Amino acid sequence: MDLTNCKLSVAIVYASVSGNTKELAKELYQIFLKKSVGISFYSIEEFCVSDLCHYDAIAIGTYTWGNGEIPKEMGQLYKAFESINRKDMPTAVFGTGDSCYPRFCGAVDRFRDMLYVHTNLAATLKVELRPQIQDIQRCEKFVETLLLRARMYSYPQVNSAIRK
Repeated sequence: MDLTNCKLSVAIVYASVSGNTKELAKELYQIFLKKSVGISFYSIEEFCVSDLCHYDAIAIGTYTWGNGEIPKEMGQLYKAFESINRKDMPTAVFGTGDSCYPRFCGAVDRFRDMLYVHTNLAATLKVELRPQIQDIQRCEKFVETLLLRARMYSYPQVNSAIRK
């Protein structure tokens, strides 16, 4: 079987107020670009939740609001994932926060817990404030982990042939 024409389709969907989460999303986007996948990049305002099932994998980026809450603009996406209940869909969640707050990146934790139940959660990434040089390796690992999981579920016949 020739897989040279098969390209995974991945979406990054994020919400950002201070710009830190957007900066992290852009860093992840640049890493995905190097991986020969079809990558789409959306702010939450640009993303249509009815398109969720059009992707092989989704990476969600969120900031945290208040006392560890999911931002209001991410509510519809959160509910959409709860209702689609696709254990075969690889997902990952990332975000930025300030560790001086008791629920550092609390929205990431809330998304993580929900995605673990309703999708095939592959990775979680939390970054202090804005991405720094020391975070790049963690970003690369995040991307690799999500892509590995997506390949396992997008090409099951190939994976079973490889295991034999």
